[in-house]
Amino acid sequence: MNNPFQSPAFSMTALTAAINILPNQFGKIEQINLMPAKPVRFRQIAIEERDGVLNLLPTLPVGAPGTVGQRGRRKLRSFMIPHIPHDDVVLPEEIQGLRAFGSETDTETVANVMTDHLQSMRNKHAITLEHLRMGALKGVILDADGSVLYDLFEEFQITPAVFNFELSKKDTDVKKKCLDLKRYFELNLKGEYMTNVRVLVSSDFFDALTSHPNVIRAYQLTQESAMLRTDQRSGFTFAGVTFEEYLGQATDMSGNLRRFIEPGQGQAFPEGTLDTFATYFAPADFNETVNTLGQPLYAKQEPRDFGRGTDLHTQSNPLPMCHRPGFQIDGVPGRANGAGKAGHIPMHDLRLTMICIAATLITVIANMINLKLV
Repeated sequence: MNNPFQSPAFSMTALTAAINILPNQFGKIEQINLMPAKPVRFRQIAIEERDGVLNLLPTLPVGAPGTVGQRGRRKLRSFMIPHIPHDDVVLPEEIQGLRAFGSETDTETVANVMTDHLQSMRNKHAITLEHLRMGALKGVILDADGSVLYDLFEEFQITPAVFNFELSKKDTDVKKKCLDLKRYFELNLKGEYMTNVRVLVSSDFFDALTSHPNVIRAYQLTQESAMLRTDQRSGFTFAGVTFEEYLGQATDMSGNLRRFIEPGQGQAFPEGTLDTFATYFAPADFNETVNTLGQPLYAKQEPRDFGRGTDLHTQSNPLPMCHRPGFQIDGVPGRANGAGKAGHIPMHDLRLTMICIAATLITVIANMINLKLV
C-alpha cells in the first residue's frame, strides 16, 4: 500500500518551507519588524564592541596630510544561539476516514492534517520567539522556565539609569517627559538615526497616561479631541512618542501565566533604525542543513515503529540581539534604581530600561529608564 508520507510534499525541505509560510498570529515585535531575521551558518555569534567616537574634521591646506582616524578599544563577546525543538505526532486515526468524497486525494487529506499540526507548532514557536525578543528589549533573555539565558546588563557591564514619568501627579508635565525621553535616544544614537519612539506599556500605564489631566487638556484644545473618546490602545501618540498597550502573555510548561510586560511597566525603543536590532537564526541540527544559512523554523517527519503514525519534529534556533548603544529599552521587573540588582518594584513604579549594546565602531552606552506613577 502506498504511504502518502513518502510523497515529496512531506520532505524536510517541503515541510520547512510550509511552516515558514504559515501565518504568524503572535508577536507584536514581529508585526512591526523591529528585530528582522539575520541568518547565520553557525550556532554561535560574536559581537564586537569598539569604543568609537564621531569627531569633527578640520579643514587643511591643499596638499597637507589628512588627519588619522583613531582606533578604539575592541572587545569580542560570543553568544551561543538557543536551540528550541518541539515534537508532535500524526496518528493514523487522524487521517482515516477524513477524505472528502470525490474531491481530495489521499495526499491532499494528509496535507490538511499536517497543516493543522504545523500551524499549532508554529504558534508555539512564535509566542516563544516573542518572549525571547521581549527579553532582549528588557536586557534579560529568559528561558521558558524563567531561568536566565543571557543578562545583557552583566554581559556588557551596563549601569542602568532611572526615568520618572510621575503620571499619578496632576501637575506633571507629560509633554516634557516625552521630549526628555526622545532627547535621551537622540543623544545616544552614536551614528544611527530613528524615525519614531514607541513605548509598549501595560494596561494601567496606558490608562494613567490617557486620563492624565495635562494630556486631556492638550487634546481638548485641538480638533483631535475626538481621539480621547475612541479606543487608542493600538497607538496613542503624544509629543512625538507613540504609546501602545501591550498584552502579550503565555503559559509556561508548569502552567504558570507569564506576562511579557508586568503591570505598571513599559518598554520603549526607537523605530526606523538601520541596523540596531536583529534576530539571528542558526541552522537546524540536520544532515541536510550542515553549513547552510539558518531559517526561522524547520520541520521534518519520520515514520514511527511498525508504521503506527508519523513523528513530526520542528525546531527554531533564534537569538534576538541589540547591536548599537543607547537604543534598547527594557522594563526589567525587580531591578532596583540604578543598581542592576533584584529589588521590589511598587505597583505604580513604571520602569523602562534602556540598554546600549555596542557594535563595531560604536561606543557602548546603556541606561535604564524608569517610568513611575507616584
